[in-house]
Amino acid sequence: MKKLKIAGAALNQTPLNWENNINNIIDAITKSRKKGVKILCLPELSITGYGCEDLFLSSWLPEKAWEKLIAILPYCNDMAVTIGLPILHKKKLYNCAAVIIDGKITGITAKQFLANDGVHYEPRWFTPWQRDEQILLHRSGYDIPFGDVIHNIYGIKTGFEICEDAWMKNRPANNFPARDVELILNPSASHFAFGKSKLRENLVIDSSKKFGVCYLYVNLLGNETGRMIYDGEIVMAGHGRLLKYNHKLSFKNVNLTTIEVDFHDKCKDVRQITIPEENKNDIFVRAEALALFDYLRKSHNKGFVLSLSGGADSTTCAVLVAEMVRRSIKELGLNEMIEKINAVDLVNGVAALPETEQAKFITNKLLTCAYQGTVNSSKETFRSAELFTKDIGASFFHWLIDDEVQAYSSKIEKVLGRQLDWKTDDIAMQNIQSRSRAPIIWMLANIKNSLLLVTSNRSEGSLGYATMDGDTSGSIAPIAAVDKFFLLNWLKWAESNLGYKSLKHVNSLQPTAELRPPEKSQTDETDLMPYKIITEIEKLAIRDHKPPIEVFQILNKKELESLQLLKEHIKKFFVLWSRNQWKRERTAPAFHLDDFNVDPRTWCRFPILSGSFKEELDEL
Repeated sequence: MKKLKIAGAALNQTPLNWENNINNIIDAITKSRKKGVKILCLPELSITGYGCEDLFLSSWLPEKAWEKLIAILPYCNDMAVTIGLPILHKKKLYNCAAVIIDGKITGITAKQFLANDGVHYEPRWFTPWQRDEQILLHRSGYDIPFGDVIHNIYGIKTGFEICEDAWMKNRPANNFPARDVELILNPSASHFAFGKSKLRENLVIDSSKKFGVCYLYVNLLGNETGRMIYDGEIVMAGHGRLLKYNHKLSFKNVNLTTIEVDFHDKCKDVRQITIPEENKNDIFVRAEALALFDYLRKSHNKGFVLSLSGGADSTTCAVLVAEMVRRSIKELGLNEMIEKINAVDLVNGVAALPETEQAKFITNKLLTCAYQGTVNSSKETFRSAELFTKDIGASFFHWLIDDEVQAYSSKIEKVLGRQLDWKTDDIAMQNIQSRSRAPIIWMLANIKNSLLLVTSNRSEGSLGYATMDGDTSGSIAPIAAVDKFFLLNWLKWAESNLGYKSLKHVNSLQPTAELRPPEKSQTDETDLMPYKIITEIEKLAIRDHKPPIEVFQILNKKELESLQLLKEHIKKFFVLWSRNQWKRERTAPAFHLDDFNVDPRTWCRFPILSGSFKEELDEL
C-alpha cells in the first residue's frame, strides 16, 4: 500500500487536564477516520502536555499516562496513530512517541536529543536515548520494540525525529536512508517566537529533500501552561517540495490537516506551493489573542481588568483583548466562543444583536478599564483612554487618586519631620502615585473575578523602569517579552490595519509616565534613552551575552548616535540591568514571544546581587 492519506493534528493540551487531553486525542482520531486517514501524527507529549515541569520527576505521572494510552487503543482501529507520552523505564524517564496500528501498540521511539537552551530544561526530567539501541519493553501484555525504532506502518518504513532531534548535527535522520525510511514524523512541542516558523518550514522541506522522504511536522497548539505559546503549525513536504501546511494559531482544540501521498511517484507531479511570509505585526496580535484566550479560560477567570493610562503599553493590552474577542468569534462562531470561555451567563442576550455589534458587546463584558488620574495626568491621555474604550466597546471608569497619594505623603512627612520635595524625593514621589493605583484596581479585579493585566514591556523591564507593586502589579503581563520600540510601531500599524481609528490619539503622544508635574516635561526616553537604542543594546547584551566593550564596538559601526552618547547609554543600560534583577524576579508571568526575554524563570537568569559590570564598564 503505497498511496495513503496522512494527517497531523495540532492539539491544545493542558498539563494534568486528563479529560481535555484525552478528549482532544480521541476527537483528532475520530475526525481523521472520517476523512479516510491511515496515519495520524499527534504532537510531542500530547497525553500529559509538554509543560508538566517537575511533575515529570514523579513516578505516578508517567504511569497514569500509560494507563491513558491503553484506554485510547480501542479508538485506533483501522488506522495508525502516533501519540506522545513520557515512559519510565528502569528509573529513567524517556520522552517517547508510541505507534498504535489497528488498536495495538507496535513500537515506541524515544527522543535522542533533549532541548536545554533558552526556555527548555528537558535534561532535568528526561534521559536521552542512545542511537542504534533497541530493547523489548514488556508492558500490559505487549512485547514492544522500544528505543531507536523504525516502524513498518502499512508497508511504509517510518522513522521519528522528536522535536529537538531534527535540529542536531548528528540527528536521527542521518541514519534513515540506510534503513530505507520513506516517511519521517516529527511530533513537536516548539514554542512560538517571532521568525521561528520560517526556520521550521525550511527544516522540513530541506530534510525531505536531503533524505529522500516525505516529512510531516506537527506542533502543539495554544497557551499550554501560562507562558509558552504553541502555534500548532503543521507542515508536510516530500522530496524537497512543500505539500501542505495549515493555518496556525487556531482557537480550536483540534486543528487537523490531511494529505494523500503517493510514495511511488516521489511527489514529482505535485503542484509547487509556498507558505506566505509572516508579517511580524500580524503574527504578534494572532499569538497574543490566542494566548489571552487560553489563559482566560484555563485560569477559570471571568475577564480582564486594566489600568488604562491612555499611553502605548496599556492601550496595546486593550487592543489585544479586543482582538482576542473578535478573532475567536470569527473562527469558532459566537456560541462556541462563549462556551469555551465559560461566559454564557456573562454575555446573555448577545446573540440577538447584529453581528457587527457582538464583539463590542462581549468586549464590554470581558474587559474593564479604569483611568486613574492625578494632578500630573494630562487631558490628552484621558481623552486617548476614553475614546479608545468607546472604539472597542470596553467598560470604562475614571477616578482620581490624589487623596490616596496625599494621605500616604502626609504620613511619611510626619515621620520625616519635613515636607517631601521633588529635588530630594523624586523617585519616592513618583513611585507613591503608581503604588496608590494598585490596591483599588486589584479590588476591582477581585470583585469581578478577573485577571489584572500588567502593562510593563521588555525594554522597561530590562532597566527597571517600573514601580514594584505599582505598574508591575497584576496577574499576567502580556507584553513583558516585547520591546517598546516594536510596540510603538505596532500601534501605528494597528491604527491602519485593525480598524481602530481612535489609536491616532495614543500614537500622537510622546511616551511618558506622567508622574512628575507637567512643567517638568517628563518623557520615558528622557528618563532612560531612546527606545531604539535600548533595543539594540538589549539584543547584544542579553540575547547574545556580549560584554559592554563588544556591544560598543558593534553599535558604534552602525552610527546610531555620537560615540560619547553611545558609551553613556551602554553604561546606563548595564548598571540599571544589574541593579534591577530583583524586580524581574517578581514580575507577573509573561508570554514568551521573541527569540529571547528577560524573565528569569524561563530564559534569562542573572544574580540579584553582583558587581554591576564595574570592571567591564571601566574598560569601556
